[in-house]
Amino acid sequence: MARLFITPREINFINDIAKEVVKDVIGQFIYLYPISETKTLVHDVYEEAVDKIFENPIKLDCLAEYQADEISTTRFGSEEFYTIDIYVQSRDLIDKEIEILEGDFFQYGGIFFEIIKVPLSNVIYGQIEYNGYVTLTGKQSRKGLFLSQVLGPYDEGYSDPEAIQETFVQQRGFAENSEGETGDVRELQKRGVLDKPITGPAEVSPKDGGKAGSTFYGDT
Repeated sequence: MARLFITPREINFINDIAKEVVKDVIGQFIYLYPISETKTLVHDVYEEAVDKIFENPIKLDCLAEYQADEISTTRFGSEEFYTIDIYVQSRDLIDKEIEILEGDFFQYGGIFFEIIKVPLSNVIYGQIEYNGYVTLTGKQSRKGLFLSQVLGPYDEGYSDPEAIQETFVQQRGFAENSEGETGDVRELQKRGVLDKPITGPAEVSPKDGGKAGSTFYGDT
């Protein structure tokens, strides 16, 4: 598409709409465990690390696409391996100053994945400097390779109260919501083109104490 018609203003609008869909409607996320470059000891010659040290988990909004699990049978029995593609909005990573690399780990549900590919997957209307999203291809890590506390939600079959997510709060460009800091930046709000929503972030929650479960609370 010609730059005459798709200007930086349109690019900002496209990015803000993408953030709105992911952060304010869909509500999927992962916990990213980046490798600490300062704490991990790398071999001087082979440039490899035997023991990797990871930073604290970072919650990232995303779109998740599960692949069918692979089942392999060995002499010790059958094993299941999961592969997943995670789509993260590029501008959101820039706003939060997060760099994702191959070898980092993330958790989705109750499963930990090692990132094997991090390609820039989408150029907005052929303008090479603007990327729509990054695809994280994760392969399920073997037991013992990566150990960490499992953070919810992960499976309704467990009695753990964190196994099911009952509350989802929008971000809508606010620096904070009822769950704390969001780090969310909407470019058109930042530039003064749009005002922040006067109603604030809506939510899905059981705050009324009803027996039916969580429900939506919006502009009513």
